[in-house]
Amino acid sequence: MNAIAQIEPTMSSREIAELTAKRHDNVKRTIDKLIESGVITSPQIEEKPTAGRPSVEYLFSGEQGKRDSIVVVAQLSPEFTARLVDRWQELETLQAKRPYPQIPQSFAEALQLAANQAKLLEEQAPKVEFFDKLVDRDTLMNAGQVAQKHGMSAYRLNKLLDDLGVYNKSVKRGRQFSTWFVERGLGKLRQTELGYSQALFSTAGEAWICKKLNSKQGAA
Repeated sequence: MNAIAQIEPTMSSREIAELTAKRHDNVKRTIDKLIESGVITSPQIEEKPTAGRPSVEYLFSGEQGKRDSIVVVAQLSPEFTARLVDRWQELETLQAKRPYPQIPQSFAEALQLAANQAKLLEEQAPKVEFFDKLVDRDTLMNAGQVAQKHGMSAYRLNKLLDDLGVYNKSVKRGRQFSTWFVERGLGKLRQTELGYSQALFSTAGEAWICKKLNSKQGAA
């Protein structure tokens, strides 16, 4: 029986956007230009359903994908190249720690493996559903929307974030993220229709807040 190949570590164009604190559409335009000029090869394309038009992402995998993603980041923001290399090393380390898939040697073993996998999926379903509801991958959210998901007020959440150094305390009017929070792709600053600056949390930022809230609850 042939061995089952391990799945290669993969990085999406959306993750590149979060790592470099760039808009996803700008990242995709850069990728398209590099493909047209022949600097990188065309990566795999994945469509994800949304409330509006399907969201299209590029997927980089394997040694060629790793090389091409580094070229993309060097074009977008050279200062973030080291961060991308670190992320690839993290993905590859995680992949190396994963065991090879179990290969059943008999029909009975195959049935038992299927039963074990079904039980595992059943146990994980509530967690998957929770995080699917918690994180909307296609939108940025303000503090009030994030706080509402956790049954708390925006004032209370902002107080916690102030204590964690998320907001820049030198800015007296309104709220702006600290530099480290933006550089890690956890938040972005956007202008409202009235021209005011608004601090919004990315997908990674919501997940980061969730971990902080869970750790505080566990310590209580």
